[in-house]
Amino acid sequence: MRKIWAKIVKGAAALAALTLLMTISPQTVKAQELAKNLFGSHQLPAATPPQSIGFYSKGCFSGGVAIATDGPTWQAMRLSRNRRWGHPTMISLIEKFSRDAVADGWPGLLLGDISQPRGGPMLTGHASHQIGLDADIWFMPMPNRKLTIQERENISAVSLIDPKTRKVIEKRWTPAHAQLLKRAASYGEVERVLVHPGIKKKLCDTVTGDRAWLRKIRPFWGHDYHFHIRIGCQPGSPDCKRQEKVAAGEGCDKSLAWWFTEEPWRPNPNPDAPKARDVMTMAALPNACRAVLAAPDPVSLASVTYPSGAQANIARADPIAALVASGGLPTGANAFAPTPEIGAPLPFSRPVH
Repeated sequence: MRKIWAKIVKGAAALAALTLLMTISPQTVKAQELAKNLFGSHQLPAATPPQSIGFYSKGCFSGGVAIATDGPTWQAMRLSRNRRWGHPTMISLIEKFSRDAVADGWPGLLLGDISQPRGGPMLTGHASHQIGLDADIWFMPMPNRKLTIQERENISAVSLIDPKTRKVIEKRWTPAHAQLLKRAASYGEVERVLVHPGIKKKLCDTVTGDRAWLRKIRPFWGHDYHFHIRIGCQPGSPDCKRQEKVAAGEGCDKSLAWWFTEEPWRPNPNPDAPKARDVMTMAALPNACRAVLAAPDPVSLASVTYPSGAQANIARADPIAALVASGGLPTGANAFAPTPEIGAPLPFSRPVH
């Protein structure tokens, strides 16, 4: 009798579990999936108007464009990561920055990670870079030749910081590095430029004349071989969460001195704890990010790749007017205009009607 009763109880429990599973909606199951896997699987952006959703470290974006792998004043690195995507304003700013930097005497930019095609948490690496408004630029100048794909994967950026002193390695630092950071901070869209504390200190100790731009240069862990540009939420993104404003002053005060105590560099007491990106599910992201994942792809990669030149030629599945209105493209952009001379042949397809 006990065996029969045990089977009945076991069967009832199994039936209850099955009933519970049947009541869980597909949306609930989707919300429990790891967001990094879902966003990391997309090769192209959401073909919808540009919009950043959520916060820099917890969000996504739609209507993204990619910067071309090569331009006259930049080269993109680590192409296998597929992280050369961003909000159109971010991508056009990088292109402008590269031209201005060359005019200042810098040989050209080597571009690190920007964002995944639809943003969101990444499979590896960054906590931020999720809403298309962050970009990494190497401190290494662009060489005077086109790097191979293999070189872009294997070349290591060079750190400017002595790991023992946490200060700049003098033989590696040049006035051109300071000018590059000053130029990055000069744009109104840029709210922060993140660098290693040792680089911030070098600037505080050596910059003369105009020092107002130092306010945007913010010390942060890492960032010894690259610097990080962050722009603010853009028009047309009502669900973009702004970061707190940068504190007043140059940032060369006690707040910088703290970085040269032992406290910021103490070992992590729980080094095996999972990173936020490794446990973040869709339920943790804004609801609108689910629509971003479900949105259709653009007609092609070429149709959402941003070249240099005043007459940017971008054909999208959605109206190009949305990109122009966002400030990400010049008003002269025309999907049927001749491909501009930019020093490298790029394919452009007609949009599908």
